[in-house]
Amino acid sequence: MRDMGSTGLVRLRAARPDEAEELTALTMRSKAHWGYDAAFLAACEDELALHREDVVRRRTVVAERDGRVLGLATLEGEPPEGELGLLFVEPDAIGGGVGRRLYRHVLEEAGRLGFERVRIEADPNAEAFYLAMGAERRGEAAGLRVLPVLVAWPIRPEPSWSKVWSAGGATVHVGNVAEFNGQFGGGVHGPDHYSCMAAFCGPRPRMIVLPERVEDWWVRDLAAALGWGEVETHSGLAADGRISEAILACPDLLDRLARQGAPVLPWGRTAAFEAISPSPPGVPEVVARYESKRRAHALFSALAPAHPGIVVPAQRPVGSARALARELSGGARMVLKTEYGVGGSGTLIVTPDGRGTRRLARRWARGGVLVEEYVEGAGPYRDPTFDAVIDESGTVHPVGVGLMDVDGTSYQGVTVGPGTLPAALAETATAFGTAVGKALAEDGYSGWYDVDFVTDRAGRLAPTEINLRLTGPAVAFNIQAALDRVRGGSHLVRTIDRVPLGARLPAGALRDHVARTADACRAVGATLLVTIPTAAFDPVPYLGVALAARTPGALDEAERIVRDAGTELGEIFGDLPRGRDAERAPRTRRARLR
Repeated sequence: MRDMGSTGLVRLRAARPDEAEELTALTMRSKAHWGYDAAFLAACEDELALHREDVVRRRTVVAERDGRVLGLATLEGEPPEGELGLLFVEPDAIGGGVGRRLYRHVLEEAGRLGFERVRIEADPNAEAFYLAMGAERRGEAAGLRVLPVLVAWPIRPEPSWSKVWSAGGATVHVGNVAEFNGQFGGGVHGPDHYSCMAAFCGPRPRMIVLPERVEDWWVRDLAAALGWGEVETHSGLAADGRISEAILACPDLLDRLARQGAPVLPWGRTAAFEAISPSPPGVPEVVARYESKRRAHALFSALAPAHPGIVVPAQRPVGSARALARELSGGARMVLKTEYGVGGSGTLIVTPDGRGTRRLARRWARGGVLVEEYVEGAGPYRDPTFDAVIDESGTVHPVGVGLMDVDGTSYQGVTVGPGTLPAALAETATAFGTAVGKALAEDGYSGWYDVDFVTDRAGRLAPTEINLRLTGPAVAFNIQAALDRVRGGSHLVRTIDRVPLGARLPAGALRDHVARTADACRAVGATLLVTIPTAAFDPVPYLGVALAARTPGALDEAERIVRDAGTELGEIFGDLPRGRDAERAPRTRRARLR
């Protein structure tokens, strides 16, 4: 058993065999705290006793303050399934966090030792504690009294990518989505709802800075669910979307950012943000280079021969409307791409039929266009993605693979977690994505990146673009890592960036709607997190959400609950246009996805 050191005045350490009698007395005092009579306590004594020869075998740990033992816990059994044999706290220390520390230590130790689950036969009075800590009820066990049986999941060591990305601690998150997207054409035209997603792009935010105003309850709910602790939030700073300029114009905020002593993580690197937190040398230039779909395609073509299972579609530049019209006249399905574009903007899948060809060619040929071979494919694994982090030494740390939900060319969300992709497909995406990362590192890049793919009919992966910034899947991976850290095990996470609401609600009513929907999701074993709250007040309102569960069935059921709950608002409030009228209704800017 390792000495866990101290946190505040309480430290954990391995119990000693000569403490067995003292620890047995503690368990009995703790049991008596719940009002059991003397006869029942006497009947429990053998079951709760800790014998000298068993202290080490049962992996006993104690919590102490100033030399006084305040509680103990044991992790028993051998992998894959263990048991939380004892967890007791001195009556005068109950409610002070000692039990939480002991419980978390047991799950961390179980993760270190390779356990897959930890069984708990709980005192009925303690069941609520275990449920609040993330355990799930699985039945009952007969004994002196009927006891609830729960299962908990070990906490795995923090993955290397998370340590690199956060420098092992809390981080500052800045939602400069509109700035990042605007630097590649079109300029910045007001804040972007997607900036809210920056709140999730690190395992433990210490400060969140957003252009649009968010309600306090939103950050509090997220912090409680994801184990963030206290989070300082600054929102509503930049009605024009230029969040870096707003920060620089506020000396107090700029000073607070500097004094956090934590990495400052923007959504993406921009020239405006360099004055707040400079990038490592050369990084902005590499971002501009490989956000280019033309440059990315050239890199894919160079790497693909070494990777079976990867096919790179043909791509060629077209410099005039006349040349593009000739390309379109062939009638074959193809993909038109501008050199830069995010979330499907600047990408169009076309099947020319002769009508409107010249008009389409004139519109797309302005400034040049890339014509790319369309990759035919179908099936449930059409749009995989791979994410990774490159540290400043050039080492690539894979984050994971996910399955994107793409409507045409527009990113709608992603699912990440165990079993999301077949193993062979995941291995191919990881190997190729890692090779892309090594090439980026050699060119001077460090930071987050992803590679998106489509799957062809033969099951091969065709890479389509590189994103050298945070993305929707990055949000899902960070949420997954936070929940795994807080609750143990490995979660499935699904993000849905646009869940229509049937009505616009006042802020308080929106909070109530979210709370009711979260309760319904919890009842089927899923967690609901709101990722984009600000769009709920648009003329045609919607929410972005993330759902987390341990099984695909629970995830699917939670999605149904969330979508139905939004639709049902329209049956209560009739203030929104329906059908075709909704398409003609005035809208504010839509979130610039991905």
